[in-house]
Amino acid sequence: MEEDWADYSPAIPSPSPQRESIPDDCAGLRVDQALARLFPEHSRSRLQSWLKSGRILIDGASPDSKTKVWGGEVVLVSPEPTEAMLAERAEDIPLNILHEDDTLLIIDKPVGLVVHPGSGNWSGTLLNALLHHGAGFRELPRAGIVHRLDKDTSGLLVVAKTLEAQTDLVRQLQARTVKRHYQALVHGHPGERGEVNAPIGRHPVQRTRMAVVPGGREALTRYRVIERFARASLVECELATGRTHQIRVHMAHIGHPLVGDGTYGKARSADPRLDAFPRQALHAWQLGLVHPRTGAPCRWETPLPEDFEDLLTLLRSATTP
Repeated sequence: MEEDWADYSPAIPSPSPQRESIPDDCAGLRVDQALARLFPEHSRSRLQSWLKSGRILIDGASPDSKTKVWGGEVVLVSPEPTEAMLAERAEDIPLNILHEDDTLLIIDKPVGLVVHPGSGNWSGTLLNALLHHGAGFRELPRAGIVHRLDKDTSGLLVVAKTLEAQTDLVRQLQARTVKRHYQALVHGHPGERGEVNAPIGRHPVQRTRMAVVPGGREALTRYRVIERFARASLVECELATGRTHQIRVHMAHIGHPLVGDGTYGKARSADPRLDAFPRQALHAWQLGLVHPRTGAPCRWETPLPEDFEDLLTLLRSATTP
C-alpha cells in the first residue's frame, strides 16, 4: 500500500519553516556551500533538491545554487514533509465499529488495512482512520491502539479512547486476561486439540520473518479442530501471549501452516483451491476483556469475512478436487 506523496500533499502537515541569516564568514560562497554550513543536519543533496523545487528562499527569491552570498541575507527553508508525517495525518477511512462508548472502540478490521504506520505503509492505516474519527485520539500514544493484527488478517481489535483505558488494557494484555480467539484454515490434519509452547524471535537469517528460536520470547498458542476437509482443517486458536505472527509461526512449526500464508506456508499443495487463496486464512473472531471503566466482563464476536467463508463453502462442496 505504498502511495506517491503527491497524492496526499495538499493535506500533509509540513514541518515548520526554518529561518536563518547568512553569517558574514560565508561571504563569497555559493548558495549551496553556505547552506551546507548553515544547515548541517540536512544532506547536501537534500538541500540541492529543495533549492531546485523552490523550498529555499534567499531574501524572498529562489536562487540558483551557484549564486553567491555576501552575508546578512535572510534564508527561509520550508522542508518537504517526511514519510513519517503521513502517520500523523487524519484520513477519512471507513471503520466497521461493533461497539463504541466513552472509553473504548471495538473494530472489525478488514483484510488489507494496516494497523499502525511503518516502512512502506505511512498512510491509509487504522491509526490515520482513528485520527479522523475523533480528535481525542491525537492525544493518546499510538492513537489508543494497544494490539495489532497483520495487514491480511481480519477481525476484532480494541482501541482505547482515554489514557486511563489504554493503560488498563495494556495491563490486561500483560496479565493475559484479554481473551483472543481466532479461526484459521491450516494445511493437513492436526490432533483434535493441543497447544504450542515455543519461544518466538526474529529469524536468524531472514530478518523480516519470525521463527521459533532458542532464547526467543515466551509464546503459547492453544488450538482445537473445528472442521476437517480432505487436505485442510479449520481450527480455533487462542492466544495466551501476543507475539508477532504468533499463530502463523506456531502452526507452521508443528507442520500445519496456514493456507495462503506466503511467508510461513506452502508454495504449492495437492489442492489448487487452497493454493488459490491469496492471503493467510486467519480471522480474529472473538475478543473478551474487562471493561476499563465499569469492570464488567465483555465479549464480542464477528463472522468470517466473505472470502474465507467462500473458501470453506468450496471445500465442503466436494471431498477432493
